[in-house]
Amino acid sequence: MKITVIGTGYVGLVTGVVLSDLGHQVTCLDIDKQKINLLKQGISPIYEPGLEELINKNIQRQLISFTIDKQEAFSTAEVIFIAVGTPQSEQGAADLSYVEQAVKDIASTVDHDVIVVMKSTVPIGTGDWVENTLHSHKSSNINFYIVSNPEFLREGFALQDSYNGDRIVIGAQEEHAGNTVQALFNGLKVPVIRTNRRSAEMIKYASNAFLAVKISYINEIANLCEKLDVNVLEVADGMGADRRIGRSFLNPGIGYGGSCFPKDTEAIAYLGREHNAPLTIVESTIKANQRQRELFFEKVIDYFGGVLKGKTIGLLGLAFKPNTDDLREAPSLYLIEQLKRHGATVKAYDPIVKHLEECVDSIEEATQAVDAILLVTEWKEFVNLDIEDTKIFDGRYVLKPQGMYSIL
Repeated sequence: MKITVIGTGYVGLVTGVVLSDLGHQVTCLDIDKQKINLLKQGISPIYEPGLEELINKNIQRQLISFTIDKQEAFSTAEVIFIAVGTPQSEQGAADLSYVEQAVKDIASTVDHDVIVVMKSTVPIGTGDWVENTLHSHKSSNINFYIVSNPEFLREGFALQDSYNGDRIVIGAQEEHAGNTVQALFNGLKVPVIRTNRRSAEMIKYASNAFLAVKISYINEIANLCEKLDVNVLEVADGMGADRRIGRSFLNPGIGYGGSCFPKDTEAIAYLGREHNAPLTIVESTIKANQRQRELFFEKVIDYFGGVLKGKTIGLLGLAFKPNTDDLREAPSLYLIEQLKRHGATVKAYDPIVKHLEECVDSIEEATQAVDAILLVTEWKEFVNLDIEDTKIFDGRYVLKPQGMYSIL
């Protein structure tokens, strides 16, 4: 089918590339000229293992193209995916300004029947608003069908999750529209769950909030284990062996970050408050996550007797998790801010992230002539460090299972 994807961020670009790889004719639309120019050259503006190779493969197959021209993107599209950002507003709600602009562009440009698929993470009821907005602007002979198809991609494993995911959720009011969107993914051996739109929208938020709760829970258990001289990794393994619990997302550390969990937990918590159904567990999770990075910093400053001025600290890892260059809500940014505010000099190394002023060119440079090392992101190259005579604060339980704040 002929597909247009609005937005070439993480979700939009992966969606477009995978659909083109399945044999569909895909046009990716974005307002960022620099990003589109890079993509036309086969250069991915984001780091995701295997993604750039897949972009080039399908450019050569002439199954994917990139443009800033709305008319070009929409003229023959049978399905339009909206995959723009929904950042967090000051109140905690999802900011839908990019979604609203995409809907306005569709309404003002499309002159034929089309299925509009919401891929962005949006509050419950957004699909209804999109439908009402498009229908209020349409010509009498044009039909718009709105479908919710939330994404469940893990950064660093996005292609693996696309081709071998747990489920594809399709929320549609009209059966034929849902059938058409489901058919787009026929080349994937992934179970499909069919719901109405509002349920699909809620599944996304509820899933991410639950996983965030699970992370914060094991982090708090880890804090208690440290006090009681208990190996939390053994505890996590024992818990995870219970099929009702599962081992995934029971890896203790200094808290979650990235583009999804922080804003999605805030957004669903906001919805709960707005509709007088407070999500107290989610609210506590948000607080616990922030407290986790604060605890880590407190361990560092306490070790130095409350004085960091004149100290040089090496940071290993900047991205919020391995196999990505995403710094959104990364614990490293909080740590850098606090360390510098207390007078320390920071030397940070990350295999992918290179643009911060604290960045150095190698592990050696980040770990030599420093007063302490903070392991912040569990990149594989950090796991087998052989560093003597330097105190290492292991923030990811990858060096020894003695506790998140173990000074090795």
